[in-house]
Amino acid sequence: MQNKQTKHLVGALELCDLPELTLSGLEVRVDTGAKTSSLHVDNIHEFEKNQQPWISFEIHPDVHDVSKLLKREAKVKSLRKIKSSNGTLERRYVIETDIRIADSQWCIELTLTDRSSMKYLMLLGREAMTGRIIVDPEHEFLLGK
Repeated sequence: MQNKQTKHLVGALELCDLPELTLSGLEVRVDTGAKTSSLHVDNIHEFEKNQQPWISFEIHPDVHDVSKLLKREAKVKSLRKIKSSNGTLERRYVIETDIRIADSQWCIELTLTDRSSMKYLMLLGREAMTGRIIVDPEHEFLLGK
């Protein structure tokens, strides 16, 4: 078990990288009320690679420039029923990918969904924070912007 000195103090919004998806500088909404982390993607397509289920998807990495579109692929870890913020159950693809915040990098589960009605492309949930992050919701970008 890590002690509190090794945890990063973060605000309600922070920047993160998803190196395996070659995405950097994503504004992430830190949400202790959400169990699972989620990422906004479009046009999810299933395919098989090495006899394993994979998906391709598109992401707009810059919320201020929706013309920028990146296509990515990831191995499917599972399909899971998730209760969305409006209370409805959704079936979502779950992938595993590394996240980098400040000088730390670790693997998280990430559900892929349509967050187009939300302000932030990515939500960082409790499971991804456990043992690594302390949240001060009164601040934003405590690790820099």
